[in-house]
Amino acid sequence: MAVPPPITNTIRRLRFDANEMTQQELADRIGMTRQTIAAIEQNKYSPSLEAAFRIAEVFGVELGEVFRWKAGGRPG
Repeated sequence: MAVPPPITNTIRRLRFDANEMTQQELADRIGMTRQTIAAIEQNKYSPSLEAAFRIAEVFGVELGEVFRWKAGGRPG
């Protein structure tokens, strides 16, 4: 069984707060697929640094408000 990445995110809440933006709307704005957004939200996939910044930019927040490193995560 795959170990989930040691990064959590608040994308679902941010989408809800942004007039209930859909995963597809977010995907279209950052040039990704809806399936990729779903995987990121479910912590099954960690986005590239560029994609992470794009997501934060869509919501007008700092990167740290979208993504957080879980304490005790896997060493690099």
